[in-house]
Amino acid sequence: MKKLTVVLLALLVAGSAFAGPKADGGSGGGGGKTLIGIAMPETHVQRWVKDGASLKAEAIKRGYDAADQYGNADQAQQNQQIQSFLTQGAKALVVGCINDGVGSVIAEANKDKVVVVAYDRIIPNSADYDYFITFNNYKVGVLQATSIVDGLNLNAATTAAPKQITLFAGSPTDGNAFFFFDGAMSVLNPFIDKGVLKVVGPYPKTSADRANFQRIATENWQAPIAKTRMENLLNADARNVTLDAILAPNDTLARAILEACKADAKYRTKLPVISGQDAEFDSAMSIKNGEQYSTIFKDTAKLAEAAILLLDQVLKGQTVNIPGAVLASGDLAKIGDTGKKTVKTYLLDPILVTKANLNVPVDAGFYDDPAQVAQLKQ
Repeated sequence: MKKLTVVLLALLVAGSAFAGPKADGGSGGGGGKTLIGIAMPETHVQRWVKDGASLKAEAIKRGYDAADQYGNADQAQQNQQIQSFLTQGAKALVVGCINDGVGSVIAEANKDKVVVVAYDRIIPNSADYDYFITFNNYKVGVLQATSIVDGLNLNAATTAAPKQITLFAGSPTDGNAFFFFDGAMSVLNPFIDKGVLKVVGPYPKTSADRANFQRIATENWQAPIAKTRMENLLNADARNVTLDAILAPNDTLARAILEACKADAKYRTKLPVISGQDAEFDSAMSIKNGEQYSTIFKDTAKLAEAAILLLDQVLKGQTVNIPGAVLASGDLAKIGDTGKKTVKTYLLDPILVTKANLNVPVDAGFYDDPAQVAQLKQ
């Protein structure tokens, strides 16, 4: 009996050591509360840390237990984290996935009747969930390109003196990257066709040109990859031209690309017009200082609030009604195409931010640090 007690105690200790992430208020819906597991893809892009914290706060505010985990851009690691949520008895998951390798644990969640919301990234190649919430990512690309059109005054450009642009895209494992790019090219292609805008380097007219899209894509949104590619471009295809603009899909990559440009003598007094996304503080300061030209503000606090409201309504068997979001329909319905089914997709609107309206994310309370707010307001 004594030996049995010792063995049981040892097993309990071992079990606690490998129990995985704990929810606020206790794991597995302790205290009678329902657990929501929040799985974000990484921390090297600042917005995901902010999103995870916002999602957790919104869930707790609505009376749920919540736990957030970050996958370090490693799908196997994220799968382990989601598996831990399921083991703890989570009834709902918010998943910003890394790639389609998440499918196995999403299938397991479906078998357990766990409600899954794909968060700002579709979970591809899966028929095992029903909801996706994001921004209108095609419009994100449209706004990015619109800022380039305005920044270059392309409507006044001529074939005698065409503007020069090079193209970057996001991670090929992130379905949003294709929508960003296609939205942008819907604006830029007419200027390219007219001959007033020339593409330096690979030119996929749309993301359907997978071979060339892969050449401009940035694996896992890694800034060092974008910087290295920009350095190579400056020493090769762009060696004998001066770039007027760069299509960059997000702020992290935009800043890395600008670093490469600043090291080239041609750009020390005038940087190319460059787009971005996510309204990261460092990029907001770059815009204020006249370096990065634009970013896209996606109020992720509102997205997090909408995602938890969606889960709350589904868990309670209510009709989904999310203020400020629309159910994707018509051509936009393809945003919810996983490759195996079309999920219900709720879209929020993005906002273009340049130096002229840099106050928009500030006034929305997007930056938590008072010192950062003060710097932007100076």
